[in-house]
Amino acid sequence: MAGAMLTDHDRRKQISVRGIAQVENVANIKKTFNRHLHFSLIKDRNVATPRDYYFALAHTVRDHLVSRWIRTQQYYYEKDPKRVYYLSLEFYMGRTLSNTMMNLGIQATVDEALYQLGLDIEELQEIEEDAGLGNGGLGRLAACFLDSMATLGIPAYGYGLRYEYGIFKQLIRDGWQLEEPDDWLRFGNPWEKARPEYMLPVNFYGHVEKDNGKAKWVNTQVVFAMPYDTPVPGFRNNVVNTLRLWSAKAENHFHLKFFNDGDYVQAVMDRNLSENITRVLYPNDNFFQGKELRLKQQYFLVAATLQDIIRRFKSSKYGCRDAVRVDFDTFPDKVAMQLNDTHPSIGIPELMRLLIDIEGLEWDRAWNISVKTFAYTNHTLLPEALERWPVKLLETLLPRHLEIIYEVNQRFLSDVNARYPGDLDRLRRMSIVEEADGHGEKRINMAHMCIVGSHVINGVAALHSDLLKKHTFKDFYEMFPDKFQNKTNGITPRRWLLLSNPALADIICEKIGDEWVTDLNQLSKLKPLASNVGFLDSLRRVKQENKLKVAQYLSEEYHVDINPSSLFDMQVKRIHEYKRQLLNCLHVITLYNRIKKNPNAEFVARTVLVGGKAAPGYHIAKQIIKLINSVGNVINNDPIVGNKLKVIYLENYRVSMAEKIIPAADLSEQISTAGTEASGTGNMKFMLNGGLTIGTLDGANVEMMEEMGKENIFIFGMTVDEVAALEKRGYNADEFIRKSPELAQCIDQIEQGFFSPEQPGMFKDLADVLRYHDRFLLCADYESYIKCQDEVSKTYLDTAQWSKMCLMNVASSGKFSTDRTIAEYAREIWGIEPGEVKLSAPYEHADDSHQNGN
Repeated sequence: MAGAMLTDHDRRKQISVRGIAQVENVANIKKTFNRHLHFSLIKDRNVATPRDYYFALAHTVRDHLVSRWIRTQQYYYEKDPKRVYYLSLEFYMGRTLSNTMMNLGIQATVDEALYQLGLDIEELQEIEEDAGLGNGGLGRLAACFLDSMATLGIPAYGYGLRYEYGIFKQLIRDGWQLEEPDDWLRFGNPWEKARPEYMLPVNFYGHVEKDNGKAKWVNTQVVFAMPYDTPVPGFRNNVVNTLRLWSAKAENHFHLKFFNDGDYVQAVMDRNLSENITRVLYPNDNFFQGKELRLKQQYFLVAATLQDIIRRFKSSKYGCRDAVRVDFDTFPDKVAMQLNDTHPSIGIPELMRLLIDIEGLEWDRAWNISVKTFAYTNHTLLPEALERWPVKLLETLLPRHLEIIYEVNQRFLSDVNARYPGDLDRLRRMSIVEEADGHGEKRINMAHMCIVGSHVINGVAALHSDLLKKHTFKDFYEMFPDKFQNKTNGITPRRWLLLSNPALADIICEKIGDEWVTDLNQLSKLKPLASNVGFLDSLRRVKQENKLKVAQYLSEEYHVDINPSSLFDMQVKRIHEYKRQLLNCLHVITLYNRIKKNPNAEFVARTVLVGGKAAPGYHIAKQIIKLINSVGNVINNDPIVGNKLKVIYLENYRVSMAEKIIPAADLSEQISTAGTEASGTGNMKFMLNGGLTIGTLDGANVEMMEEMGKENIFIFGMTVDEVAALEKRGYNADEFIRKSPELAQCIDQIEQGFFSPEQPGMFKDLADVLRYHDRFLLCADYESYIKCQDEVSKTYLDTAQWSKMCLMNVASSGKFSTDRTIAEYAREIWGIEPGEVKLSAPYEHADDSHQNGN
């Protein structure tokens, strides 16, 4: 806000989404801010740094959460509803400050207060570190889910790990990706509250003894799990749920042998080994590498979480830690656990261990309870991403769990055998324990464990769920057809439109009010405006302002001047061969070759932005990053090209950057090989912000097309069936390269060092991938992709048509809200009616709070 005085127009805009700044509230915020600067940070205005101001502001905003947080938890204990526990090794939260202000409706007030204090709120927001506790889609989905569960008033808890180092910070040096540790906690985290009083023990190693047929896991090494709680506010309903992240702490006494050795100092230093468990997030997306530390992380999460859940189940009275419930038959009526992929799947044998060894239940009863409690979300179709743990590792690290897994498998296979007598091949395919092949080792297939041990299995887009049933888990679907469901992913409209694109949010509110913020289907009311010239014009103006902002940001950060009226073409996501950033690069090279061949021809100017991180050990992905940078280097410095084409690699792409750049996109690249992307959620963010999609019929693109109509999306390439047919026939990239002179030229240039003259053989591996190991069929889809891109350019010239397509994208994105996704999970998996609990605000009379309670 530019000044203390608001015009009527500003005030009307602010009422819609930002709340209104009242004089006494502004005075209050200023007082609290100064108090925190003084008492919490122990600074005065003469010595305070911008970071001190950020922390004072964060504490001020957090104060507004605390009473709501406590009251929400009291309310849950009082009503004793069924609770949902979302178990995920990743929560990609991004920044918290502006999201919290928005959900509490205090943005305008805080803005005004800081303005009066002579501070710039935007500058302070930039100081906050992203909480990057995730790799990409799976972790960001978990964060959006938490937002929706709180907004729908679902009694839910996120459980994860408090990694000291999140996803690495990506540096681009000389075009190559370098990794730096992401020390996001260096200055402290104002949003979390440590709870050392609720620390819990987690056991590793040791061995199993039998005592009267009862198993005892003994001689274990103990590590403690210390909880840190972060508040998760719903949108203006006074509900604040909890995200509990565990941090590893060594136990406080030493084994006697240390004292006998007398090496006290070494003993203290060795505590680090236990605490390494939560030191760092594994930076691998869609690729499984069996490492002991990773399995430790997975077990550490579920062991601490399940103790916590059982404690809460037993003592479900507020403020009471004594067991008041001892009958576990009601456990599935009070507890729903969602496994976010197979990462927390060791929770299934762990719950069995707790019920049998600790609580004394017999097997069938325990198994029945466990299956009714767990549900499993599958996130990938790529075979290399499925977790398979070596039996030897489990035997050493978790010997009791291995016994339980064997028992589960034996009982399951006898059921399979009864159903399909004598079908040995089926038994082998469905076994949880995979026998060693000629040179391999015995492994435990964790996806099979999840399917057998859960009551519902879901995919994350209609196509994905269909492929799971027809291919990936075909045998299981034949045996348990009722277990399989689809839950198409979504995004939270609060962060991905209201927060990141306020100008677009404002013009929508002016036309249809603000109910869309919690009911995204309301956006369909915009469809009749598709022929309203005035509205299309406002839409275009908003996009242009967003593009100017991004152009300025890129000019400051990358020292490249881009043409703000060019077509902004974006592909931002993890760098992986199946996502086909290399195909995008081939298109860029093709455009470059066309300009060089005929510099005076008509050309639709483009700015191509690519961003994303490659797993540190993924050689081809890192080569792709280097190639895009090298191609950009040639193009951006070629005077003949001028401002017709620019290529920029966005360094260290993350949630806070996504919020900046997505609103400016004209075109979003969703070009994975059909049948490889489970869903995608970036595609939904672009759609909601009026970016058009060029994509294959893969993942959620299929449903996006159904919602908006195929005239409003650019679809190219083979379908899942065509891919299967080509692979069956035998795919040979060469036959496609020979048919396409443009493609052949691109590959030759890559291979012969046109983009790396100082090191001609640099990209030979990439050329080889295209010629001989084209697993994701780039050459087969190239012609169709280039034609479709030509169509994109042609359409972009027709401003009225393009604007209408943008509007239809925004107006059709109602389905892709996580509010819809979570309501479906609640009703169809967890057995909960999303009650939209609206609690009263802390300053209202407490008794009012229950009128809308569930």
